[in-house]
Amino acid sequence: MNLVLIGYRGTGKTALSEQLRLSLNLPVYHMDEMLESRFGEKISSFVERCGWDSFREEERLLVEELTQMDGVVIDAGGGVIVRDDNIHDLRRNGFVVWLQASTQEIARRIGCDSNRPSLTGTKSHVDEIKQVLEQRRPRYEAASHFTLRTDELSFDECVERILKAWREKNEALAAE
Repeated sequence: MNLVLIGYRGTGKTALSEQLRLSLNLPVYHMDEMLESRFGEKISSFVERCGWDSFREEERLLVEELTQMDGVVIDAGGGVIVRDDNIHDLRRNGFVVWLQASTQEIARRIGCDSNRPSLTGTKSHVDEIKQVLEQRRPRYEAASHFTLRTDELSFDECVERILKAWREKNEALAAE
């Protein structure tokens, strides 16, 4: 089974996935980094040049590839849940953890990151976060097995809670 981290940008997916990799001795795949490597450019440049639909299609192909693996940590892009087929595939052989943080904390963590393309194109930074979180909330809920607020816990507490939930899921599967 794979361990999949989902959530809005800035909720801690990349940092936590690296620590989980070390704790579980599993390989980690950072989807955004992999896509940028394949594109030969930043996601923001790719989206500007090719559009969101093309980006989501490339993201879909990567989900298909990664979910054929077993026993890996997947640091999924923040919008991976916008497609039902991605949710289905990530859940099929994965324990999906939804990382959350407040709008204010997300805004503080990501600042005005120019490497991240705007998702709405017309909103202020904080308004965009609020709007996109509101739109995606039902999809994150549908995708996840476990939810964790990363702005209410220390980094180590986040890691420990994810590991505990992961182990409980694996024990339950082994008992079946």
